[in-house]
Amino acid sequence: MAWNDFHAAGISVSAWARVRGFNPRLVYEILRGERKCLRGASALIAKELGMK
Repeated sequence: MAWNDFHAAGISVSAWARVRGFNPRLVYEILRGERKCLRGASALIAKELGMK
């Protein structure tokens, strides 16, 4: 899932993160490419987003 997917689905990144129990700030950092997503919560989020 990318920025356009969130917009097309009509949901916010923050709402998506909260429903799945993730920190919204961390999800934004991953979507902007500021995190490597090698392990931990970052890796789980990237997997949920289909980036991994």
